[in-house]
Amino acid sequence: MLELTIGMATYNEYSETYFTLQALRQYHDLENTELLVVDNYGCEETRRLVEDEFHGRYVLATDIVGTAAPRDLVFRLSQASAVLCCDCHVLFAPNAIARLKQYYREHPNSNDLLQGPLLHDDGVGISTHQEPQWHDMMWGTWATDPRGEDQSGKPFDIPMQGLGAFSCRKSAWLGFNPMFRGFGGEEGYIHEKFRKAGRRCLCLPSLRWMHLFHQSAVPYPIRIEDRLRNYIIGFLELGLDLRPLLDEFRGVASEDLILATFAEELFRDRRQPAS
Repeated sequence: MLELTIGMATYNEYSETYFTLQALRQYHDLENTELLVVDNYGCEETRRLVEDEFHGRYVLATDIVGTAAPRDLVFRLSQASAVLCCDCHVLFAPNAIARLKQYYREHPNSNDLLQGPLLHDDGVGISTHQEPQWHDMMWGTWATDPRGEDQSGKPFDIPMQGLGAFSCRKSAWLGFNPMFRGFGGEEGYIHEKFRKAGRRCLCLPSLRWMHLFHQSAVPYPIRIEDRLRNYIIGFLELGLDLRPLLDEFRGVASEDLILATFAEELFRDRRQPAS
């Protein structure tokens, strides 16, 4: 069986996908590793790039909407024992992939969610995790734990982290709520889901990654309605306090929208059969 799948979703981002795949091939240990790209936009150039240039697996999935569904698909379609899911505009620090593989060799039964520090654009500063706080209608604010500054340091528990890069064994993946649509609601949600299942969310100081944030235009639509709805769905599923969530969106989203979305998802949640 393959040791690791490195998978990513892309949406009309040929150039970003090219540079992420090229950096992986040029600078990292890809032995016994598959490259998997889920395209929920539909780009023939991207297909040729993945299949012909990198001999990876390309999956066309234009029937799925948002960021959660294609990330889920990366785990479901993986042919390896472990999965590293990343954005298609992420670069990994030297030895990050090799050290992740070594971690799984040393912890073959791990059911934990693994992440690493976000490396800032200056190549020096890091954000090891996010604190579960609201800011600008997003759950999670960047923070730094000094334990993450030593790349050879031991893993430590974190409350949550940005999902530009995250990993777990394929069989350990718990999945995003299939009702998620559009952008938002995944950070914090998946971490709490792992903890409620008796697992840990760990920062591996060696799994450093750099993310492209500064873009003139995001290639996919971002709607407040989607973000609000995803958060409500996730919080209801996990039994989290909805009051701070609703307060965060007041003044930006209309009161009618907030109440209608909350009522719709509350009643939907209560109609779900008990598992």
